[in-house]
Amino acid sequence: CLNALERQRPLFWGDGARARMAEAVRTRTGTSDKNRGKSQTRSHGAGAGGGAESMSTFGHSRDATGSQDDSDLAVRMVPELTQLLASTNSSTLSQALDMARKLSRTDASRPIMCDSPVLVANLMKLAGSSDVDVELVTKSLAVVYNVSKEDQGLVHIRQCHGIQTLVRHLSSNTEMLMFHAISTLHNLLQNLEPSKADIRLAGGVQRFVSLLHHANVKLVCMAVDCLYLICYSHPESKLLVLSANGPVEVVRILRMHTYEKLLWAGSRLAKVLSVCPSNKPALVDAGAMQAFAIHLQHKSQRFVQNLLWAMRNLSDQATNLPGMGDLLKSLIDLLASEDATTVTCAAGVLSNLTCNNEQNKVTVCREGGIEALIRTCAQAGDHDDITEPAVCALRHLTNRHLEAEVAQNAVRHHHGIRVLVRLLDPPSKWPLIKAVLGLLRNLALCPANHTAVRECGGVHRLVELLIAARKDIDACNARGTSAFVDGVHMEEIVEGTTGALHILARDVQNRTILQNLQCVPIFVQLLYFDVENIQRVAAGLMYELSQSRESAMVMEKAGATAPLTELLHSRNEAVATYSAAVLFKLSEDKPSDYKKRLSVELSNSLFRTEAHWSAPSDVANFADLGDGMSSVGGSVISSRAGTSIASSGYGYGSGMRRPQKRVQAHQQVPIAESTLEEISPDMLELLDDPALVEAAMLQASRLGTESEGMGSSTWQDTDL
Repeated sequence: CLNALERQRPLFWGDGARARMAEAVRTRTGTSDKNRGKSQTRSHGAGAGGGAESMSTFGHSRDATGSQDDSDLAVRMVPELTQLLASTNSSTLSQALDMARKLSRTDASRPIMCDSPVLVANLMKLAGSSDVDVELVTKSLAVVYNVSKEDQGLVHIRQCHGIQTLVRHLSSNTEMLMFHAISTLHNLLQNLEPSKADIRLAGGVQRFVSLLHHANVKLVCMAVDCLYLICYSHPESKLLVLSANGPVEVVRILRMHTYEKLLWAGSRLAKVLSVCPSNKPALVDAGAMQAFAIHLQHKSQRFVQNLLWAMRNLSDQATNLPGMGDLLKSLIDLLASEDATTVTCAAGVLSNLTCNNEQNKVTVCREGGIEALIRTCAQAGDHDDITEPAVCALRHLTNRHLEAEVAQNAVRHHHGIRVLVRLLDPPSKWPLIKAVLGLLRNLALCPANHTAVRECGGVHRLVELLIAARKDIDACNARGTSAFVDGVHMEEIVEGTTGALHILARDVQNRTILQNLQCVPIFVQLLYFDVENIQRVAAGLMYELSQSRESAMVMEKAGATAPLTELLHSRNEAVATYSAAVLFKLSEDKPSDYKKRLSVELSNSLFRTEAHWSAPSDVANFADLGDGMSSVGGSVISSRAGTSIASSGYGYGSGMRRPQKRVQAHQQVPIAESTLEEISPDMLELLDDPALVEAAMLQASRLGTESEGMGSSTWQDTDL
């Protein structure tokens, strides 16, 4: 190299520069010869017993000496190389770049090169020049890539505006040049945070996406990883990927390729994009769920886990996709995995895919999903991030499909009720408890489950939770704050516990337990809540308890007549009808005139011609995981929302909370006598018929059952 450079001396070399370069090379050569002589001497002098130790010591000494020599050579040559790289002679540039590349390959000399911002600037200027041939540009980018391995080198590359040059070379026709450019950009993205904004402004995101269909899989792999790094925790970058049709390309890669590193990189990018609300439907429409399902049995655990997280994030958008049978079977099998992350994601995807999808519910039930989910709950221990989605899936499977009753019985057959009642105890958190309450309510719809719940102590535990939630609400009201714990409003717990007790109270022995617990006055107080769902379940529970004359008398003493009479005029038909049915029970020992006035009120409730309002059947969408975070902290769900509980500050859907004229407890409100004049004698005679009273009770029961899932987030299907 020195001889070749000397031939160009008349053009650009001074005698001093030539002498310094020659001295540096000779010094490096002389030191190497001296080291080789020492090596031979030590080798011959080593005894049989100390040979290995001597060779080891010599190896360390040689490495240290060689590194020092490389460092010394770089100190002497960097100033000269900086001048040479400013030359306009192609031959000189080529030889100087060869020497620079050799120096940049060694760990000792590379940091010294990176300490020279002028050297880095000259390299980038040469890489961006259009006046030199491609070979020189490729050589200069090779040196730049080596320089980018040092933090100081990255800083100088950015400071000399080299990022624009690197991004421009991503469109080159020379593959090696593209490799050096994208490798350098990858180092910038990985180790220099400010460079991400510069790469975005230079159009790097769009260039990376354009490389995803390149024939070289290693180049594609690098482009995918660059997209992952630039999109991580940056919503605007994800939108840029979407605008460049990136989701389609990512899905195509996962369908077509088998290169493990590329598949893993693609799964990481898919996981990041899957939390973007705009990219989610695009990925689902491109067939992401089906493409991911192909690889669930892949031998690479890290690849499968990334796919499961992405599927977990996308699954709330895929509830109506057809042909999910094979995927559902694979997810059920994955519940038996020993890896907690795999089980967490599989349970979450099953929960979302069974949300409001009858076909998926039937498929999971027939493929042994009930047993697998119960086993998962039993084995999860204190891991609410596993148990909660599993319970939610069971809640979906036991409700609103043709085989729901079979599923309700299956939970009992597989000893699931005892497991579920146990989950109502500490250390379970409120989100999990809320999900279990909804599931128990569904199970109670099957009369055969009433005994099992009672024998497991479920009735007592539900009452305890109701009392605890009421105390929290009262305490928060006293402080003027919202009763909101772990993402759950305590009003939702009140609704869930009361709703489950409502259905369980259809059993005589369960009603006896509630009477013995002396909690009837608590149920009366629930009628004063300004939440219609709580009013409905409370009135329904009181209707069941009013079958006992003893309980009916307790209700009257607790002042139930006043709120029940007001609720006769509720816009919610179920609330009004339940209230009427309870009042009929309370009036069994009252005078006939009282019964007639009550019958008129009931007729106005049942036969009024104005349109009845009912709560909307919304489905809550829960937030996604952060950008592919594999650590989920306390829960697989990063945030939760409800749809039915509507009070100040957290209403979901119009009409859920309405201002009402409050009636003080124990205040007796007479039935309006003026309404008697509006009813014909024939109608009064009809209303006095006991058959009409029975019809009112049946209608109350029907409305209570049909309203399940109608604006009641505690037990309706909800997306995780």
